[in-house]
Amino acid sequence: MTMISNDAESQFVTFALGDEVFAVPVGVVREILDHEDAFKIPHGPSYLLGLRDVRGQGVPIVDLRLRLGMPATEKTPHTRVLVLDIPLGQRILTLGLVADKVFEVTPFRQDAIESAPDIGVRWRSEYIEGVVRRQGDFVVVINLAQLFSDSGPALASVANNAAA
Repeated sequence: MTMISNDAESQFVTFALGDEVFAVPVGVVREILDHEDAFKIPHGPSYLLGLRDVRGQGVPIVDLRLRLGMPATEKTPHTRVLVLDIPLGQRILTLGLVADKVFEVTPFRQDAIESAPDIGVRWRSEYIEGVVRRQGDFVVVINLAQLFSDSGPALASVANNAAA
């Protein structure tokens, strides 16, 4: 195992939910798609918009705004879906996150990522890997495994049933 120095950089995909800017590691992003309505799944959690066919795989589509306790996404021409492969223990959870707008792939230095409790946030901070100050604002780095670990089995079973 190699040690990563504090000035090492990691690549992140940045995107907007309302006026907030978020980031996920580029390594978990499989692709970025235009938004299309998903096939509705009865009795799913409110943030589960449904399933979408992504290259022959049924992928659960999640409204990240709802998952974080924000108002639902209003679809615009900028709305995108980030298709992610999130490592959860011994398995990979594939899902699509709806974002209001995707900005760019950008590097953040490891020593520039501050721990979440240093700022006031509106949602539970265990979902936050850290924050990065950028251009007088903050970018919130989401801990995807933590965010979906309590709902992962339900989403994974939806995806597995769709693929069957």
